Amino acid sequence: MRTAPVTTETFHDPGSKDGGTGSPGPRPRRAAGGRFADALRYDLPASLVVFLVAVPLSLGIAAASGAPIMAGLIAAAVGGIVAGSLGGSPLQVSGPAAGLTVIVAGLVDQFGWPATCAITAVAGVLQALLGLARFGRVALAIAPVVVHAMLAGIGITIVLQQFHVLLGAGSASSALGNIAAIPASVVAAEFAAAGLGITVIGTLLLWRRMPEPVRRVPGPLVAVIAATALSVPFGVDRITFSGSLTDSLSLPQLPAGNWSAAVIGAVTIALIASVESLLSAVAVDKMHHGPRTNFNRELMGQGAANVTSGLLGGMPVTGVIVRSATNLEAGARTRSSAVLHGVWVLVFSLLLAGLIQLIPESVLAGLLIIVGARLVRPADIRTARRTGDLLVYAVTLSIVVFANLLVGVLTGLLLAIALVLWRIARATVSAFPESGSDGAWRVVIDGSCSFLSLPRLSAVLAAVPAGTNVTLELDVDYLDHPVQDALDAWQTRHVATGGSVTVQEHGTASLDDAHASAPCRGDARSALRSGFAPWSAWQARTSTPPSPEGDDAPALQPIMAGVENYHRRTAGLLQPHVGELTTYQDPSTLFLTCADSRVVPNVITSSGPGDLFTVRNVGNVVGSPGTDAATDAALEFAVGKLSVETLVVCGHSGCGAMTASLDGGTGRQATGPIDVWLEHTRASLLAFRGGHPVQRAAAEAGFNPVDQLAMVNVAVQLERLQDHPSVAGALKSGAVQLTGLFYDIPTARVLQVTAEGIGHLHPLPQRLRTGDPVASG
Repeated sequence: MRTAPVTTETFHDPGSKDGGTGSPGPRPRRAAGGRFADALRYDLPASLVVFLVAVPLSLGIAAASGAPIMAGLIAAAVGGIVAGSLGGSPLQVSGPAAGLTVIVAGLVDQFGWPATCAITAVAGVLQALLGLARFGRVALAIAPVVVHAMLAGIGITIVLQQFHVLLGAGSASSALGNIAAIPASVVAAEFAAAGLGITVIGTLLLWRRMPEPVRRVPGPLVAVIAATALSVPFGVDRITFSGSLTDSLSLPQLPAGNWSAAVIGAVTIALIASVESLLSAVAVDKMHHGPRTNFNRELMGQGAANVTSGLLGGMPVTGVIVRSATNLEAGARTRSSAVLHGVWVLVFSLLLAGLIQLIPESVLAGLLIIVGARLVRPADIRTARRTGDLLVYAVTLSIVVFANLLVGVLTGLLLAIALVLWRIARATVSAFPESGSDGAWRVVIDGSCSFLSLPRLSAVLAAVPAGTNVTLELDVDYLDHPVQDALDAWQTRHVATGGSVTVQEHGTASLDDAHASAPCRGDARSALRSGFAPWSAWQARTSTPPSPEGDDAPALQPIMAGVENYHRRTAGLLQPHVGELTTYQDPSTLFLTCADSRVVPNVITSSGPGDLFTVRNVGNVVGSPGTDAATDAALEFAVGKLSVETLVVCGHSGCGAMTASLDGGTGRQATGPIDVWLEHTRASLLAFRGGHPVQRAAAEAGFNPVDQLAMVNVAVQLERLQDHPSVAGALKSGAVQLTGLFYDIPTARVLQVTAEGIGHLHPLPQRLRTGDPVASG
């Protein structure tokens, strides 16, 4: 299932309908001169576009986090230069992200800014250690619905906070406090400040509708510049900071106390930043066809960036999808674009930082309201509802908004895990009267059946009337001993009341296995009980009292049970395929094989209705023209009327016809139909005794004489087909081709037979073939 990428900023509107995923991405690796030319042609312009997007966003995120304004620019520069150089996702752009604002704001309130920087550095160390321990892909195991709900909760928190700033008021420290203060802030609103913030919101909402050439200029940059220009006549509160970028650089300080909270903060930043970066990298990989992300290296790069940012007095850094998408759509080809964007942020911060103090606070508030609102993605809500995860989404979001982010995420993960366990560790149990039967009942158990299912199972079994004939149908992939014990006890009691219990096992787990060994989930590939396996594998488990008089046609019971099982389990699945073949057949292959019951052509060729025109006889032989009307007619019809493209002759191990031929069935006076028919194998026997190449190859492979003869027989029948009147012309024109196969029953493998020898179509287990073959028709 394809997971929607996690977004922490959503200003960018990719020009294509697919959201930018059709970007051609980076080109194959080139020589140094070519890479430098690409950097100048593609990466340099792309880095400027990303720089123009990053500056206003970094300022707004810093303001929303309660951090120094310059800390946002420090993080943007470090994210570009350090994470861009060292990270494992070449085209991902890193910097401060809205997804961490709530965490950072809480740490700043509790510990102050210098200690928050130290916590950021420690978080970076944890990220680097996770990368060194190769936990990159493990971090992707977090349920996406929890991440989506976490980001939505952060977005709602940002909107509630910045709404008051937009109106010129102060925000509260909690979501409930911000909701309660809305009426007071509206009444006391500063109209000039509110108007500027609304201007930013309106500009960003309308920017997506602009023509594509206009949208190449980043909307956030246009909105901030336009609103700042409009603010000149008004005395609104503006961003203030003291000193320059170099003055803002400061060493972190250890927390004064409450070390447990500091450790939790570092772990929270490390986990959230790691997950957000890795999910962003996954989304970036979907947008181009160049090198894939090295997730462990990406963690180490992000860790190095956070250590550097924390030591320099910057905010936490993480990979962000929108700046990365902007980078790709602006034409970036290598990591040079991300690095250069960090350089431009650094140059701007050193030379033009004074311009920042012209920006009104309400302008950044409007910018952040859009950031927060777009973190609540309707598509994520629709996905959660469609996939049954809406409860997880709602609970996680509510706790993040109204309680605590870490508690919300942990609660969401536990709830998601519980929901998964509920879905995969429970079985559907039902009991109902058989239609058209005289009082018979059927109990169906489907899914994973463990002791958790015992309450439901006991209730259903108790509802089955005593003394009835019951079919217990097990279609389970997991069955533990408590369930086996409960079913065995119920079966014994039911039979004691005069009833009968017939067990049909169709799944990959069985009652015998549950009784004999530790339970384990069955391999889906072994689910052959009622499709390909013999009747004895799934019709033999019957518990019944002595049969009443009048039982008729017991020999028909297996086939009738098989037909009933087909109607109930398979017919509905098969009907759409055979429905297309109602009035015609169009097989591509004539498949000539032995009448032996152990050879099932459609199974060993993974074919279905309409694929094979099957011809079967004893020994898979082609008689001389005129001696076997059935095979002659089949060949004429298949080649002349159906226009098959391939003729296959398939022999098998332990063939009874080959055994009889070796035992002297040919060359003696024919006394019955079998002896007459075995005359068709005389040529094969003579070739075998004459040292045919296939015989020698089979002997070297360890096959016994009967199987060697069976393989030679395939080669000889292919030679006969070449000269057959119905085949020769089509073969000469290239309309058909001939293929020889051999089915080795002990290994259930298929080999290819040619005129020169044998070949393995798939690795065949080595085995020593000794003993007498099983004779069969």
